[in-house]
Amino acid sequence: MIGIYLSGTGNTKHCVEKLLYLLDDTAKSVPIEHPQIMHMLEKQDTIILGYPTQYSNAPFMVRDFIKRNAFLWKGKKVFCVNTMGLFSGDGTGCTARILKKYGAEILGGIQIKMPDSVCDSKMLKKDIEENRQIVKNADKRIEQAAEQIRQGKYPQEGLSFIAHIKGLFGQRLWFYRKTMGYTSKLKISDSCIGCGLCCKECPMGNIEMKDNQAVSGGRCTMCYRCISLCPQKAITLLGDQVLEQCRYEKYE
Repeated sequence: MIGIYLSGTGNTKHCVEKLLYLLDDTAKSVPIEHPQIMHMLEKQDTIILGYPTQYSNAPFMVRDFIKRNAFLWKGKKVFCVNTMGLFSGDGTGCTARILKKYGAEILGGIQIKMPDSVCDSKMLKKDIEENRQIVKNADKRIEQAAEQIRQGKYPQEGLSFIAHIKGLFGQRLWFYRKTMGYTSKLKISDSCIGCGLCCKECPMGNIEMKDNQAVSGGRCTMCYRCISLCPQKAITLLGDQVLEQCRYEKYE
């Protein structure tokens, strides 16, 4: 068994690692940008795949990863873990349907509410105690899911036809242009001090340094990792000002 994930602010990383530990405390968990991930996946039969919901869709980086490595999934057993700020619909189903096309067996899925990670928007913002309670509730749900799985009863959240309709009409149809591919909307202001942290942390290698300044390309996967880590709050995406740098570690 192995856990793989896309995690910008640490929410999904935590959920995948906790679930994996409860099921097999010897199993490894790695980000999908890990340089040896293909070699590691080839050796495993069961995969826990985690990612955040973006407008009731899986991030394009995750969908692209599945499609680019279509040969890998035949015969693999996959359990999908989807994190969300408020609403997911069929967040797990968005990858499950693609994986099935390539021969994977979908064991089940779980959709977990975590603290909002969109750093440049006022929506869904809560104080630190409320966010800590959200994490506690998430941990309880993961523990329950682990117990269900140990009993052979895999949760099926987000995988039904009804969930598909909710996700499609609840958000995805209206915001599909935002998630149909990578985006070039990332903005880096003049307050950038050229520390290079964003270049190092970007899972897509989308940011590079030019004349001691960070410059974004057109392959942002909207994970918010660079925005949550920038020491100058110089990077934005959906909004024009960083309101709160959201990191899972704040709520432990």
